[in-house]
Amino acid sequence: MKICDLTQSYAATGGGVRTYLHSKIGYLRQHAPEARHLLLIPGERDTTRRDGRFTVRTVASPLLPGSKAYRLLWRSDKVARILEQERPDIIDAHCAYNLPWTALHHRRRHAGARVIGTYMTDLPRAYVRPVAARFLGKQVGDRANELAERYVRALYGRMDAAVAISPAQAARLAEMGVGNVECIPLGVDLETFHPSHRDPALRRRLGVGEDELLLVYAGRIDLEKRPELVMEAFTRLPPSLRAVLVLVGDGPSREALAKRAHEHGRAHVLPFMSERAELARLLASADIYVSAMPFETFGLSIVEAQASGLPVVGVAGGAMVERVPEGAGVGLLGRVNSVEDLASNIEAMAGSDLREAGRRARALVESQFSWKRTFDRTLSLYERVLARGRTGLR
Repeated sequence: MKICDLTQSYAATGGGVRTYLHSKIGYLRQHAPEARHLLLIPGERDTTRRDGRFTVRTVASPLLPGSKAYRLLWRSDKVARILEQERPDIIDAHCAYNLPWTALHHRRRHAGARVIGTYMTDLPRAYVRPVAARFLGKQVGDRANELAERYVRALYGRMDAAVAISPAQAARLAEMGVGNVECIPLGVDLETFHPSHRDPALRRRLGVGEDELLLVYAGRIDLEKRPELVMEAFTRLPPSLRAVLVLVGDGPSREALAKRAHEHGRAHVLPFMSERAELARLLASADIYVSAMPFETFGLSIVEAQASGLPVVGVAGGAMVERVPEGAGVGLLGRVNSVEDLASNIEAMAGSDLREAGRRARALVESQFSWKRTFDRTLSLYERVLARGRTGLR
């Protein structure tokens, strides 16, 4: 079986899609000796790198406006030629723009090929409606959301299977009228992300004593992720809490937040950490993970924090509701876009038994999520989809 992972949503400086794809390649190396893999992504220039069963091909793509990391892979003609050259059996598309349509065109030309759509982002709610409402008003935003939902239904309804990465997103796809949905949650590296990596020396370098509170957020620093709300909630905490905030990542909002952090004096904005072990050490050295993102399709960064032994303070939206179940004792959720709820929940969490909440968070992740489980199920889906094709069933 030759597998092609195809996406716009890949950046050298991180992101959930990048983590997923690199974890998948690692799994295939260890557990699928017969599989061949092609990673097809945007890059600064056209390149091809082959390593035995594994190939990475980049297509020269301009940077997205306002982004220093993500690129617009608009050359569908180049992608089509690469697919024609490589002839994958399975094309797994991880974005919802022009590339999945290119994959579907390839399937029409080659009857044996199959196309999977992995739904990594709630496109209508996370991007289309907020942007349209911001510039054109709520009524236009709501109409744009309806059109985007029709688009998602039209695109993913043509796939041989649509993969949702959480039950919340499976329900969301069904709500939009997509009927061919498989739910395969993501996983986490349980050895890399582990409470044993706590580092008192790292805390001291950040100016945090063992009797003080270290809050952390890791992810893209942009409007979609709402890191500015985390910063605002942090500024409202009482001085008696003796809290320090660390935001980790890159994105268009990074410079403004870094300036605000410097002015506050007890906040830090750190660049993206390319070494997963470095991020894992920071997470294990913190006390509470904080996120205001309301559109999580899975919440990979949340699961990594939980695996590191951190309780979570977040918002009751998207898949975060699944990651922080009510009554589980692993964190607190408040209203979406409520700085007041975020600040009060941080304070309430800080007054609880953080060690016990972190232990429960780790146990929750251990019982449900591992990359091996994720990719065992993914390969099983690929095999079933290919088998349906061989028997003429669609």
